[in-house]
This record gives sequence, C-alpha cells and structure tokens, in this order.
Amino acid sequence: MEFSHRLELFGPEIFAALNDKKVALEAQGRHLYNLSVGTPDFAPAPHIKQALIDAAQDDENWKYSLRDLPEMLQAVCAYYQRRFGVAGLTPDEVMSFSGSQDGIGHLGLALCNDGDVVLLPDPCYPVFMTGTMLGGAKPWYYRLTKENRFLPDVRAIPEEVARQAKLMLVSLPANPVGSVGTPELYAELVDFCRRYDILLVHDNAYSDIIFDGVHGGSIFNTPGAAECAVEFFSLSKSFNVTGARISFLVGRADVIAACKKLRTQIDFGMFIPIQKAAIAALTGPLDSVRAQCAEYQRRRDALCGGLRGIGWDVPDSHGSMFVWAPVPAGYASSMDFCLQLIEKAGVICTPGSSFGPSGEGYVRFALTMPVQRIEQAVAAIAASGMIG
Repeated sequence: MEFSHRLELFGPEIFAALNDKKVALEAQGRHLYNLSVGTPDFAPAPHIKQALIDAAQDDENWKYSLRDLPEMLQAVCAYYQRRFGVAGLTPDEVMSFSGSQDGIGHLGLALCNDGDVVLLPDPCYPVFMTGTMLGGAKPWYYRLTKENRFLPDVRAIPEEVARQAKLMLVSLPANPVGSVGTPELYAELVDFCRRYDILLVHDNAYSDIIFDGVHGGSIFNTPGAAECAVEFFSLSKSFNVTGARISFLVGRADVIAACKKLRTQIDFGMFIPIQKAAIAALTGPLDSVRAQCAEYQRRRDALCGGLRGIGWDVPDSHGSMFVWAPVPAGYASSMDFCLQLIEKAGVICTPGSSFGPSGEGYVRFALTMPVQRIEQAVAAIAASGMIG
C-alpha cells in the first residue's frame, strides 16, 4: 500500500527514538534521569481534580459535548482580565483545543492555502512546522540567534518576504530556547504584522514560568494586538494538567470562527468533565502557580549553575520549563551527543536538530525533576567524562 505523501514532510519522531533507548536501558536495570519531555512532575490542585471527579459522576456528562460550555468561555474571558489585565474579551473570541499542539497542528488547515508563506521561529517547537506544512503553506524561518538573545528580529525579515507572509508564529517565553519577550519587543512584532497585514499567532503556553522577577503577560497587553493577533493559552504547564489537553485560542472572532468550522468536522468537542476542571482552574486560586514558578527557577539554577560548575558553559534560561544548551565540542551532532549522554551518564535530553534548521549544535533539557535529582543528574554527567 502506498501511504500519504504528507508523511514524507516529517522526519523521524525524535521522542519515540529516545524513548526506545530509554526502555532498552531500563530493561538492563540502568538508573536514568529523564529531562527530555516537558511533562510537569507537579500534581494538579485538589479543587481541579475534584471538579473533574464530580462532573464525571453525572451520566449526562459522558455524552458528546458538541460545544464549549458558555461558562467555560466566560471563565477564560474573566481569567484574562484577572491574570493579564486584558479587558473586553467576549466568548466569540475564545475556543478550546485539545492542547495547543492540536490547535497549532490544525491551524494551517483552517487559515492557509497552498503556497502561502508562514514566518516561523528557528529553532521552534516541531508542531509549528507540522501545522504549516499540513496546511500546504511554505515555512520561512526567521532565526533566533545567541547574538540576539534568541529573540525575534523583524528587521532581519526581507520586505519581499514580509509582503508575501500570511501568518507569523511567535513563542514567548520560547520553547525550546527559553527566551522571554519585553513590551518593546511585543510592540515591534505587532507593528510589523499590522504594517504587512500578517496574522500574528502567539504561543503563550509558558506565561506563568518566567524567572528573575519578570511578570509574564499576554500579546493583548500590547496596543493594536487585537487587530492582528490570536493567542494560544494553555492550562497544561501552569496547572499541571498536560494529560487532560486543555488549551484555548483567543483573539480575533473571524479567526476563531474559521477554526471552529474546521473543528466541527473532526471532533465532537471537549469532554465535559474536563471542561469543568478547566473552569475550576480558571476561577480558582493562583497561589500554587506562583509557588511553582519559584520552584522552576530553583531547578533552573541547579541545572544551569551545576553544569557551568563542571565546565559546561550553559546560559541561564529566562523562562519556560526548558534549558537550551550548546553541544560541547567533539561530538558529531546533537543526536550523537544525546545518545552518548544517555548511554554514559543515564541522562536523557532532546537533540536541537528536532527543533528546526538552526537547532543543530544544541540540546534541550526539561526542568521536570526536583532540585536534588537534577543535582544527581549533573553529578552523573560530570562522572561520565563527557564534559572536559
């Protein structure tokens, strides 16, 4: 049987390859430190779990939901006012997705035609590339460089490219590179997209994981963004509900309507007990979210500071739950380094090559273990002799 040529758009699944190696080593009795996949190790708050449990007791809630509950959409609007100071959002400017990955993966199908140009950060999370290519669009990569603190630089985008572009995807705080935007940068991005009539798509999954006293915001804190932008907002990392797959697309009503039209053709809506859990998260206390951010910073300090202490010059991440580390000299590729690191040190990270053309030469660590375990992982790397 000949399968779809679309599958040829995508390279090998890096996480699957690393997991196969992990399973093989665990079968040998090896002790491993898994810092590859960004799944929080914190527990959801009790009131969120209880909301899901209570809703699951009602037999009616096990039927197709067919829609986003009005009270959930209103809870998102109220949360944006409470958390970000963004007033005036209405329910027709909000829709749910089964995780931001699902939303971004389908975005091109709803918004792009064959040959459209989409501006993508390089490096970026792989689904940015997937969603673009599934929609038949052509990615044009704007590089995130060390010299520019891994931040977007719209001045480096040629005018002829800007005039052709239909969408621009931005991730801040950025996965995988850990950079954080400023109000001045957001203003530059909004002005650029308004000037060239580009839809700005902001992935805001990590707004609650920003370090060193910086306050995470929304693209809609920027004047003019409501005219040119939409934002993916996720509960996964802030509230530790990754498996429940709860995210929202927020912003221009015409974009929301287009994405809703596509979604009606491929699913029957979010499971109602999960919607009830989302409402509990959005309307409940945020103390644990702030405390969790402080713990992520302690982990950042333990990993980056610890690696520097053994001679690996890894800069501090400024936000997200990830650290972007240059591959030490002497290794053929980022994948080669990752495979040797898991074999010799028992530490699992992700090769930068899976994050776009400019990701080669780096690896990504996820801050998904307590400080003590991170310190043990650093000690295992030191003992491996790979850093010298």
